Amino acid sequence: VDAVMAGEVQRAFCAVRPPGHHAEHDVAMGFCLLNNVAIAANYARLQYGLRRVLVFDWDVHHGNGTQHAFEADPDVFFCSIHQDPRTLYPGTGYASEIGVGPGTGSTLNLPMAAGSSDAEYREALTRQFLPAAEAFRPELVLLSTGFDSHADDPLASIRLSDEGFAWMGRLLCDLADRFASGRLVSVLEGGYNLDVLKRCVPEHIAILSGQPSLRTV
Repeated sequence: VDAVMAGEVQRAFCAVRPPGHHAEHDVAMGFCLLNNVAIAANYARLQYGLRRVLVFDWDVHHGNGTQHAFEADPDVFFCSIHQDPRTLYPGTGYASEIGVGPGTGSTLNLPMAAGSSDAEYREALTRQFLPAAEAFRPELVLLSTGFDSHADDPLASIRLSDEGFAWMGRLLCDLADRFASGRLVSVLEGGYNLDVLKRCVPEHIAILSGQPSLRTV
């Protein structure tokens, strides 16, 4: 966050373990000890006076800890796209969860049916996420970047392809370019197939850095 806000880099990728998006302020959950993205969002606001931070979570599991941190906060817009909570841990993230009190409307959950693939994700993000994010006009974009929604991941039933992740990465970079002076920090969350990580993480970094695709046709 410091490097991005100082203009030393436009975007950053944080290859962290353990992941963080399930950790709530007072309890560790789901492999997560500290909520890296939530800490980054609060640090950016306290250190740099930002008023509008967008957190987008494409891990296959709902980012319950991040939602818990900001569901009453209108200055952080949180969107999680994930497998239907009726069929996957942690059992939260229904579309009816939209924030509470002054934060009502600042949470957007997009639960996806098991078996959903690139086309369904594109439709949901284009129709629901993008208009809301554009209306919010973020000053900083944070990504919870989980690759466990890949078709080859063993823990869940979403069927995204390598190109599906690349498309989402480009979508978020474009959003950051238009509203946040390009400022984007991507933080690794889940991903339990090493071959998928070996392909998708370098491609994601190439997209963040504006380099040509690493994918072979």
